[in-house]
Parts: sequence; C-alpha cells; structure tokens
Amino acid sequence: MALSVPYLGHGLGLRTQHYPQITDGTARADWFEVISENFMLPGGRPLAVLARTRELAPVVLHGVSLSLGSTDPLSAVYFDELAALARRFEPAWISDHLCWGSVGDHYAHDLLPLPFTEEALAHVAARVTAVQERLGRQILVENVSSYLTYAHSVMPEWEFLAGLADRADCGILLDVNNIYVSACNHGFDAATYVAAIPAARVGQIHLAGHTDKGTHLLDSHVGPVPDPVWDLYRLALRQCGRVSTLVEWDEEIPEFPVLAAEAERARAVEAEVLGAYAESA
Repeated sequence: MALSVPYLGHGLGLRTQHYPQITDGTARADWFEVISENFMLPGGRPLAVLARTRELAPVVLHGVSLSLGSTDPLSAVYFDELAALARRFEPAWISDHLCWGSVGDHYAHDLLPLPFTEEALAHVAARVTAVQERLGRQILVENVSSYLTYAHSVMPEWEFLAGLADRADCGILLDVNNIYVSACNHGFDAATYVAAIPAARVGQIHLAGHTDKGTHLLDSHVGPVPDPVWDLYRLALRQCGRVSTLVEWDEEIPEFPVLAAEAERARAVEAEVLGAYAESA
C-alpha cells in the first residue's frame, strides 16, 4: 500500500506556553503537532485549546508511550483513548517512536533504542501492524536518538527502519536531528543513513536543536536548529522531495514569533533546495 498522508507545509509543536496566542488566534502555523498523551483527558483546558487549534489549522497526533519495541502487551485502554481522540480531532496522521520504554508494566519515561536484529524487526513489525489495524490507518514511526548500541545488532539502524516500513506497510517520521545526534555519538555517516531511507515512505520530517555534552550529543530540543542539522535537512529534501516538516523546541521555549521564525527558515530552505533541484533536473 502506498503511504497516504498529505503535504501540510511547515508546522510547530503545540505547547502550553503558547496557549494564550492559540486562544486569541495570533499564533499561526501551517499545522500543529500535539503530544497525544497530553490530550487523552475527559475534559479541561487542554482539550478546549486543542479544539481551538483544530479550528485554525490541521493537527497531527505524536505519541511517546506506545512502546512499539516492548514485549509488554499493547494497551487496550491506550488504544481506546487514542482512537477517541483521533475521531474527535481528525488528525492528518498519527505517529510514535521506534523504541521501547516499558517492561513489566513499569515505564521508563524514555525512548530507549532497540537491538537491530531480525528477531526485533519481526517483533516490531507485528506490533506496528496490530496498531494500524486497531486504529484503521497507517502510522508514521520515528527514529530516535541513542547513546548506546547493542553488541548483537546485525544491521545498521537505517536498514532496520526501512525494513520496518516495508514489512509493516507504515510510514516514516524522519528526525534528521536524531540522525545527526546518533551519527556523532556512534561514529556512522549521517548522509549514508538519509540516502538509505525509502523516500516514498517518509511522511514527515523533524528538525530540532541538541546539546554538546563533550562526551556525546544530547537530543535536548533546546535552541535554534544548528547548521549541521540544516545541512542534513537539505540532503533529506533532495532525497525525499517536499515533506511536511516540524520544528521541535521543547526546553527553554521562546516566544511564539521566535519559534515561528524557525518554521519559516525551514520553508525557505525547502524552496532553496527544491527550486535548485528542479532547475538542475
């Protein structure tokens, strides 16, 4: 099945600091990404703000606790709440992460990496398939940043991710900051990663900042997008063409115009790259 997600342009994450501007209609973006779990509530201000957001622009749901790589059973309660949220707000798509974060019903509240083995690939593909069947739609799966690798991995991460998209017939949320962070931490070539991703499966791109800790890079989502990540975004655009792009800024969150300016820079980079690509084709 072909990936079926629309091109929405350049979006921003919906964060509580900007609720007032959302409510009065002054905070505008092509679309907004919302953390699914923050809105799995029976009522209250968050749902009211999300309803207002949905009046202004399309939204997408981005989950952090499906724990696709875990061996714990998928939560029926979680699916019921997510499906209800999707019915109410009609997101353009739903995404989560290629990771695990729970064991024995204990949650680490982190996005932990997987061993890249055939066994793990078959396991995650089966779980993604089950999620899609339960939701009645394809989902996008995002690559995460990592700070360790497994000695018994038998394939690189990009091969695992491409294999998952093929076996589960799902989409990819390509986080180029996460690729850059992991490439620096583990010593692989970020450009090789991007080049190996099946372009037709990429439904969204994430951009973000990171923090240099000396011994490693930390995926902190702090500050403007760094130049090396912009360079990798240019490469991803040449590989994939126009893809809905979101700027993540989750710590030390600035005023909305500062965040919106990052989205506008992404729009300008897209125009620069794809315009030049079209001229040379």
